Amino acid sequence: MMPIFRRVAVIGKYQRPAAGPAIEGARAIVDDIARFVIAQGCNLALEAETAALLDLTHYPSLDIDGIGRHCDLCLVVGGDGTMLGVGRRLASYGTPLVGINQGRLGFITDIPLDSYQDALQPIFHGEYEEDVRPLMQACVLRDGVCVFEELALNDVVVNRGSTSGMVELRIEVDGAFVANQRADGLIVASPTGSTAYSLSAGGPMLHPSIPGWVLVPIAPHTLSNRPIVLPDASEVAIEVVGGRDISANFDMQSLASLQHGDRILVRRSAHRVCFLHPRGWSYFATLRRKLRWNEGGS
Repeated sequence: MMPIFRRVAVIGKYQRPAAGPAIEGARAIVDDIARFVIAQGCNLALEAETAALLDLTHYPSLDIDGIGRHCDLCLVVGGDGTMLGVGRRLASYGTPLVGINQGRLGFITDIPLDSYQDALQPIFHGEYEEDVRPLMQACVLRDGVCVFEELALNDVVVNRGSTSGMVELRIEVDGAFVANQRADGLIVASPTGSTAYSLSAGGPMLHPSIPGWVLVPIAPHTLSNRPIVLPDASEVAIEVVGGRDISANFDMQSLASLQHGDRILVRRSAHRVCFLHPRGWSYFATLRRKLRWNEGGS
């Protein structure tokens, strides 16, 4: 039986691993996955930077745009940070993603490295759970002109740097004034990002099927300033009123330095990311495993 995904890409971490055993180990892992993909009857393409960094140039390779245009499925080897970066870059192509966890938590890269073959074989033949996640579209307006624009899968965070003192932010939702907030910062998180920085700052977890965002203040000056859940059809505007060394972070991977008067607009993107999980995958099972709920129970 031939796989339903005929053209499969493999992407590893973009950063060069340390020399010696670390890079040899990374090369062996990606090489093993590549051989497995070919053995399933699929046409393989390594992401070009992955192939170059790991000296696996004997395999066919494509850049990210080439993968989006020509591949039916993309295997992402690494942690959630790697998946966030890949997800944003491939979102406009709609390429489904499968995460092989080489990191720590692995909320969205959920297939363990030591059992990836057993998990991937059924997926290649159409046995999987589809998990579609929304993206945020954010831009920084300065004097009415967009000076920075980025997608985010997890969150958009406006916060102060290492200097002391709080930032002051004016927050609007769909043009309606919400509050002027003094805090260390503010998080606008998607359901995917609700188990990331937002959770650490006291925000709620949102089920991935909820079409909502959560606004979470970071160490607010006023203790009654609490997280609030909004529909993701809303437009959130955050204006920088006061503070020093302020930045906007997008999935903690892209950064824009902010000035007083800058406005950060956050909207729902037209693009979404599609994750494929092994049959029987459960969001709640992921929470139990990663957050160690009911550890030791039946």
